[in-house]
Amino acid sequence: MKYTQLGRTGLKVSRLVLGTMNFGPQTDEADSHAIMDSALDAGINFFDTANVYGWGENKGRTEEIIGNWFAKSPAHRDKTVLATKVYGNMAGDGPSWPNHDKLSALNIRRAVDASLKRLQTDYIDVYQFHHVDRDTPFEEIWQAIDVLVQQGKILYVGSSNFPGYKIAQANEIAARRGGTIGLVSEQCLYNLAERRAEMEVVPAAQEYGLGVIPWSPLHGGLLGGVIKKEVEGGRRASGRAADALANTAVRAQIQSYEDLLEKHGLAPGEAALAWLLTRPGVTGPIVGPRTAEQLESALRAVELELSEELLSGLDEIFPGPGPSPEAFAW
Repeated sequence: MKYTQLGRTGLKVSRLVLGTMNFGPQTDEADSHAIMDSALDAGINFFDTANVYGWGENKGRTEEIIGNWFAKSPAHRDKTVLATKVYGNMAGDGPSWPNHDKLSALNIRRAVDASLKRLQTDYIDVYQFHHVDRDTPFEEIWQAIDVLVQQGKILYVGSSNFPGYKIAQANEIAARRGGTIGLVSEQCLYNLAERRAEMEVVPAAQEYGLGVIPWSPLHGGLLGGVIKKEVEGGRRASGRAADALANTAVRAQIQSYEDLLEKHGLAPGEAALAWLLTRPGVTGPIVGPRTAEQLESALRAVELELSEELLSGLDEIFPGPGPSPEAFAW
């Protein structure tokens, strides 16, 4: 496994991030523990989760599964850089009771204590804001975070799904307050088929020293060889990938992508992950394996070297937006 610093921090993390969103809803606890064992054995030390994972009436279940895994061995927690998130309503499936969601100081305090209990740990390495909260000023948010850092409950703070201007606003206010290093990472939707983050989010992250952590690196399976699987195994795409392939232009684009990678003898999913690892500012993509086999495939991506010819071919098929402001101004 290869490692890098998380943004401007001294924290070393693996170039692949283990996403745990499937733990509970799609992968049972025993298999989830086996995947985490394999990830740690392979050198992946950066695990990502969220308080709402488990979804519906099972919100919090994913954190519980991870907590039970930590309880098995002190070495598990000692070797893991743990990231979780706060924002979503955790008060059940009915109408949201006031102050049980978003980023008020009250909810941050309540949510972090609940996550610590489910995770069976006394600290969280990277505590992430799952979404922007347009109703809560960053002065209040940072005041709450400062208390948690002083209490030793969290070490670093990251954002998720933030636009570039909110990354700037958050860190400028942190700098004015003093004593707070601000956001150190941004977790955003970013892959070959969805490159809009390159216009504002990635440049803002680089300017302020945030590590970029792409989620959905295969764009819901669309970049994982869906057409070939459909032809060879009769396995039809589902969800986001199926919706996208219903568009003939998108289907032709994905066919060109798969043809290019077949020419170079590469598996589409592994190449899509390897491409992200070449992008400026990227710490590592989040991989969310449902099985041990999917984890093994993701691990191979770290060792792939993509040629300039292949990178140029990928840019032709999936052109990015270009730099800001030239992309929209000139």
